[in-house]
Amino acid sequence: MQRFHMRQAALLLLAGLGLAACQTAPVADAGFLSGYDGLVTREDTIRASIRQRRDDAAVTAINRVHLEPSRFVGTAGSALTDEERAQLLREVDRQICYEVSERFTLTPEAQGVARLRTGVVDVRPTGTVGSGVAAVANMLIPGPGTFRVPGTTGGLAVESELVGPDGAQVAALAWARNANTVGTDAPSLSRIGDALQMAEPLGDEIGDTISQPDRAVRDIPTPDPCLSFGARTQPVGFVTRAVTGLYVPEVNTGSTPAGDRPQP
Repeated sequence: MQRFHMRQAALLLLAGLGLAACQTAPVADAGFLSGYDGLVTREDTIRASIRQRRDDAAVTAINRVHLEPSRFVGTAGSALTDEERAQLLREVDRQICYEVSERFTLTPEAQGVARLRTGVVDVRPTGTVGSGVAAVANMLIPGPGTFRVPGTTGGLAVESELVGPDGAQVAALAWARNANTVGTDAPSLSRIGDALQMAEPLGDEIGDTISQPDRAVRDIPTPDPCLSFGARTQPVGFVTRAVTGLYVPEVNTGSTPAGDRPQP
């Protein structure tokens, strides 16, 4: 009987979710990019807000890239603890490293090569209490996708640009995405759980933005230039989510302190 009442309560909760995932609203220019002229809004996106530009001719001539450590811009992340800030920046750096390393040769030196600059311009904390409620509801009502409590989802907004050896902007991206109330974004008991989950699609979009369409996505280099961030696949998180319905931040097994860059 208790399980029946819990199921009924979960159904009432889900009825109020509004079963439509809406696109994330654009974030105002944060001033991190060296220029915003030429940014074009992508109209084919469903969940993320994307404005981007790329000089294909200039990108074609670039083979080596130095990754600058990502940083917070303005007051972004001011509501987070130092540990949360470091963890989020490291995850952003990790996902960017993975994607860029499959398209360019990463170099520790910044002189004479292209540089990728990335700034976190907004962080929307995850509502942990609402996430707990959502996890219970998802366990009680099986099915594809996840359901979240409205008003408790978090998100991430980032600006990133590829600057050529001459200092001119070659490609740029203004990107934002919030977790949806209905979709595949798992609830989390971490205040940065949703922002951490957004780092992977962010890395994918940065890799696509700074690469001309016909640039080959190559195998992971040996040795892996991103090894200091830990293994590229960490199955523990998948198992934890399958059992609890919650997203749990991955445990880094690398040796490099937060903010430092891997050396090829």
